[in-house]
Amino acid sequence: MANRLADEQSPYLLQHKDNPVDWYPWGEEAFKKAREEDKPIFLSIGYSTCHWCHVMEEESFEDDEVAERLNDTFIPIKVDREERPDVDNIYMSVCQMMTGRGGWPLNVLLTPDRQPFYATTYLPKHGRMQRMGVMELAERVGELWREDREKLLSDAKKMTDALQEASGRPSQGTMPGEEALQQAFDTLSDRFDDVKGGFGSQPKFPSPHNLLFLLRHYHRTDDDRALEMVVTTLDNMRLGGIFDHVGMGFHRYSTDRHWLLPHFEKMLYDQAMMILAYTEAYQITGYTRYAETVSDIHAYLTRDMQSTGGGFFSAEDADSLNADGEREEGAFYVWTTKELEDLLGEENAAWVIDVFNAREKGNYADESTGQRTGANILHLKQSLEDVARERWEPIRRTLLEARDERPRPGLDDKILTDWNGLLVAALSRAARVMEDGHRFAASAVEAASFLRDEMVHRDEDGTVRLWHRHRNGDTAIRGHLDDYVFLAWGLLDLYETTFEASWLALAKDVVNTMIDRFEDEENGGFFFTADDAEALIVRQKEFYDGAMPSGNSAALDVLIRLSRMTGDTRYDEAAEQLRTAAAEQVESQPAGFTGFLIGLHEALSPSREIVIAGDLDEPGTRAMIEVVRERYLPGTVVLHRPNGARPPIVDVAPFTESQTAADKGAAAYVCQAFACQAPVHSAEELAAQLRE
Repeated sequence: MANRLADEQSPYLLQHKDNPVDWYPWGEEAFKKAREEDKPIFLSIGYSTCHWCHVMEEESFEDDEVAERLNDTFIPIKVDREERPDVDNIYMSVCQMMTGRGGWPLNVLLTPDRQPFYATTYLPKHGRMQRMGVMELAERVGELWREDREKLLSDAKKMTDALQEASGRPSQGTMPGEEALQQAFDTLSDRFDDVKGGFGSQPKFPSPHNLLFLLRHYHRTDDDRALEMVVTTLDNMRLGGIFDHVGMGFHRYSTDRHWLLPHFEKMLYDQAMMILAYTEAYQITGYTRYAETVSDIHAYLTRDMQSTGGGFFSAEDADSLNADGEREEGAFYVWTTKELEDLLGEENAAWVIDVFNAREKGNYADESTGQRTGANILHLKQSLEDVARERWEPIRRTLLEARDERPRPGLDDKILTDWNGLLVAALSRAARVMEDGHRFAASAVEAASFLRDEMVHRDEDGTVRLWHRHRNGDTAIRGHLDDYVFLAWGLLDLYETTFEASWLALAKDVVNTMIDRFEDEENGGFFFTADDAEALIVRQKEFYDGAMPSGNSAALDVLIRLSRMTGDTRYDEAAEQLRTAAAEQVESQPAGFTGFLIGLHEALSPSREIVIAGDLDEPGTRAMIEVVRERYLPGTVVLHRPNGARPPIVDVAPFTESQTAADKGAAAYVCQAFACQAPVHSAEELAAQLRE
């Protein structure tokens, strides 16, 4: 018999709907039940593509004995961290404060008023290797709840007080500047793997915002070391097993320093960040292999991850059923040499086995046993030359068709505003740089149109509000900071790609709500939740950059760009307050805030605004646009002012009203460091101004 999760939309919660555990979704019904039955809460947080979440479900939550113990002792609550990042952020902070580490599945014990007194990650059914089991934990907590409850309540209050103090304390540092940029670069340089790229040893995460920061550092300083780190990392990731050479797209991270054995899940935000990194690296270096990688990621996304409505799904699982019908991580992606020979024939199989480094015994060791299993992860030692690439493409299609006959990994088909907004930004930037940019622009417009139509709504006074999640026609969950800031980021880039003023106008409306509803007016920066959102035990501000930049990090860049694009100083003022709010944390560990430092680059660089006036079908106008787009110009914003008395862009950026083409066909107005140059009327003249 299904439990209460059967009525939910989250794919993760639905995975648990048939558990014998009497799960509740997060909400007042569960909290009321805990108060009425005088029980603590067992809060379990995960996500649908999490390998260890699957392990814990199979080992414990599907077990009748465990379920009976949990149901008797607790009110069990399941949360999808991707649906409720506000809840996850709080209790992940608790776990890190209590244990010094974090991860998923995240299991936290709470009082009925949601104050935490115990936190951990994966739990086996029974204790082993100094790790407590679910059964022992439930028995011990049940005993303490009956006999020494005051101790648990005291611990819970102390932890809640510590959270609230950390969140409410104003920054004690000085506003970060050039020194923070250099310190971050020096730290990344020290940690860099000069042979295989990336930072540290293992596991290795792509962390593309580190690479985006280094590209800006190279642009500002001409330090070849910065570009070398980017190129080495991007090249080795593209060659390694972290890249899916058959189906395209990047897996989550590598378990080894060589980028060979990945954690096989594929996340939408990783694809977006990788597109940004490879696009900007291509713009600087001109290396076609980077453009090809961007095109490959886009092909994967549009084939496997895009909904019919234009939005993009969230993730694909690491696990799928193997040939024996058992769940296994990576089963969908690996090959035996016999499978290759049966599919491709002797000659082609021998070529693939040689070029992609397959072995009869397998080319990697199983993590749990340390033994080779005969399975191979296709990967390269060097880039394919053109001739080899032509040979590989029909072989790749054959392998892809065969692989599609296997049981597929689970697809988390919810559509999230924040991750889609980030992808819109990435696709829009690729559209301006790639030769076949129209393909990327079309996908960006489709996704942005979906977000505009499904995830944006307006209050009676016209104020823009966002929804966070859409699935199966159901749109729900109020937007968090990340939804506002990443959608705004996407809209700003989409405007610079299409020059459709309505996208810029919507970005402005989104950011206005972000400031009005999320800003900490006293101490600067932005809370993760709105001022009228569900009241949790603490209202957090997140600055640290994880797999993607934090909302506050992205907000710094968005605010600075929007100020320059509209001339509205309100956004500059919010950016300055944000820099101050982040100062203490950034000063303590600059390399942990490279997403924030990307915006700091913008703040410290001379501002440059370019307005190109004239009709878009005018050759002179298009030539000027291409002059700008062929250059790597971080810190530059570009607007288009069509001909006419008052085109829509004037309502959003009033300073463009007088910047017309007049009778010259096209004109470019370049302002830098608050000083404007005389307008020019040819692409050559504009190029000369940009070289100055």
